Amino acid sequence: MSALANKVSPSTAVSAKPAAKILPLSGKQRSRIDFRHAAIAAFRNVVPPAVVLALILLVWQALCSSPDASLPSPHRVWQESYDLIAHPFFNNGSQDIGLGWRVLVSLQRVLYGFGLAGVTGVIVGAIIGQSVWAMRGLDPIFQVLRTVPPLAWLPLSLAAFQDSNPSAIFVIFITSIWPVIINTAVGVRNIPQDYRNVAEVLRLNQFEFFWKIMLPSAAPYIFTGLRIGVGLSWLAIVAAEMLTGGVGIGFFIWDAWNSSRLPDIIVALAYIGVVGFALDKLVAGLGKLITRGATAN
Repeated sequence: MSALANKVSPSTAVSAKPAAKILPLSGKQRSRIDFRHAAIAAFRNVVPPAVVLALILLVWQALCSSPDASLPSPHRVWQESYDLIAHPFFNNGSQDIGLGWRVLVSLQRVLYGFGLAGVTGVIVGAIIGQSVWAMRGLDPIFQVLRTVPPLAWLPLSLAAFQDSNPSAIFVIFITSIWPVIINTAVGVRNIPQDYRNVAEVLRLNQFEFFWKIMLPSAAPYIFTGLRIGVGLSWLAIVAAEMLTGGVGIGFFIWDAWNSSRLPDIIVALAYIGVVGFALDKLVAGLGKLITRGATAN
């Protein structure tokens, strides 16, 4: 019987060789199809914005090319602000630094203020979402406070902290915390009752319920609030720095206005827009990764 098995096994091994040759061919075909789809997706996402941007620049150039135009043309912006565009990280001391360094200073303030707002907003929103009495007592107050413009908080923060840096961080915090609180509370209220029943059966304590049930269920709502909050944070820091000074991107715009350097202002606005877009995509991508593509209803 063993001799018969030995005779059969070589033929079985030989018959298995053609199957092994076919697998790499199918794998190559699959990777070629994936690459093609990726190229098509990149084409659809890159080409339309590039065409629209080119049209905007052409119209802008046509409208502002005359010598008596009140705004500089793209060609003039490129000529007069080339150093800011080509060398964003130069450092000649004091206020003579590139826009890249100024953006990093502003981002550091945003990190502190928005990070504190994110943690505080999730905790407070979870409490409000769990408690009907907390919702009734705090929701009207929050709805009033969230309508206050960011710069309206600046005089109070300067009076309280006596320093521009913590005052700017406080303005970021108080501006970005409201969407986090509201969206977290909505997400907690929308937790399915079945999840709450399972938590009662498993006898989870408040911390375990918060960590294992509440956060995963409300995560799409939380990241929606965080995405709105990070945009408000970036808006608030630019506005606050115009008044508090320092080396941030906001003060650079105000200083350029006082010096009548309009091309520099336009370059700084482009930096602000690109960084704000990157922050929004970063939070959105992180939320999609953590929630596995789930969205808030």
